[in-house]
Parts: sequence; structure tokens; C-alpha cells
Amino acid sequence: METFADFPVYILAILMGVSFFAGFIDSVAGGGGLVMIPALLLAGLPAQYALGTNKLVAICGTGTALINFIRSGKVIWRIALLGLVCSLIGSVIGTNAILLFDEKTVTKIIMWILPFTAVVTFLPKKHIKSEFSEFTKKDVYFLGPLICFVIGFYDGFFGPGAGTFLIIAFYAVLGMNIVNASAVAKVINLSSGIGAFITFALAGKVLYGVGLPLIAANILGGYAGSRMAIKKGHSFVRIMIILVFIVMFVSLLIKFL
Repeated sequence: METFADFPVYILAILMGVSFFAGFIDSVAGGGGLVMIPALLLAGLPAQYALGTNKLVAICGTGTALINFIRSGKVIWRIALLGLVCSLIGSVIGTNAILLFDEKTVTKIIMWILPFTAVVTFLPKKHIKSEFSEFTKKDVYFLGPLICFVIGFYDGFFGPGAGTFLIIAFYAVLGMNIVNASAVAKVINLSSGIGAFITFALAGKVLYGVGLPLIAANILGGYAGSRMAIKKGHSFVRIMIILVFIVMFVSLLIKFL
């Protein structure tokens, strides 16, 4: 199956619906691949093509969401750009480290961490920071880069929900407003997504004919989700993060236990 014309109409309609939903949740809380990739696999795409095509679709939706966040002034650029460099370094190290660890053990650890992380999402913070001037030098030059390095390592090593963990870490450790955290995470997600897409594209593992109609749906979902996050704010993003955690937990449970 190399183009959308190879799919029955109802399968294409389902995939476009899933792509819209994936773009929506990814723009708010990350984790869109947790629903898009299984849908592509169930539609009959081989695993590598599903991953490559998903990257094509996802970077378009993430880019749309990021534009919305930039226009609304939600991106804290100093933290985002420093974090981007550290995330890429962590990702490279994590990709090489995967050969040294048992993936199933890591999965079980993550499943234990997920409920704790979900609780952290709802813990009140005394002071929520939304402006760069509110962050200390320790936040900007040590904790922020450290968070991005660790999540980048995880993304290179294992991957699922890396964007979501990044948002939570910015909120829990830096005290960053969760909408700003989502915006900053999009800068890092988009750059890593582009890098992964180029890798898949050079290997010939992207089905552009399948991806094009899904891109349109994903862009609409990314636009709607990011606008909703900006409008509804902190509480809406937290609810979406919990939804992503539930999807992640169930998918890992089915795959590894």
C-alpha cells in the first residue's frame, strides 16, 4: 500500500480521524504517536514504514502547533534552545546505549513511574513561572539542560511519551506554567522529529502517498489542540496529559506483559 488510493474508503476515513486526534493530543500533551503508529500498523503498513510515515505526519502537526504557541508568546526561547542542544546530545547517547540494556526491564520501570508522574501533574505549585525573568540561573543553565539531556536520552533509548515527560519535568522541576512547558517542548519535539524523518526518508521508509491526506488531518488537529491549550490553559493541559499516560500505560501493558 503506497498511496491513499490503495486503502478502502472507510479505512482512510478512520486513519484521518485518528490522525486528527493524534495531532490534537500531541499539540497539547505529546504522545500522538501512541495512537497514530498502531493505527498505521493495523492498516497494514510494515513497522518501519509506519514509523517513517508517522514522522512525516507528526512534524507537520507539531509545526502548526508551535506556530500557534509562538504567536501567543508562550515559548520561552532561552530555555528551549539550550534544551534543544542538550536533548540532541542525550538522544545520540541513548540511541547507542540501547545496545547495553534490556528494553523490557526499562519498560517495567516506566510503567511504575507513570502513576507517580500522573500524581505529580496534579500537585499544586506555590509559584508558577511564565516569563524568562522568573527563572533562576540554576533553572536556565543547569536544571533545564539536565532535564532535556535526560529526556533526550530516554527518547533515543526507548521513546514513547518523551514529549509528555518533558512537559511534566518542566512543570515539576522548574515550576514552569504547563502551557509554556508544552510550547517549549514543541521546539525540541519538532527538531528531533525532523531529524528522525530525514533518517527514515533517506532510507526510503516514508510512504508520501499515504501520508499526505493524514498530514491535512494532523495539521487541523494540531491547530485545534494548541488553540484549545492556549485558551483553556493549565487545567486542560493537565487533563490531556493524564489521558496520554493512560494510553501509554495500556499500550506498554499489552506489548510487554
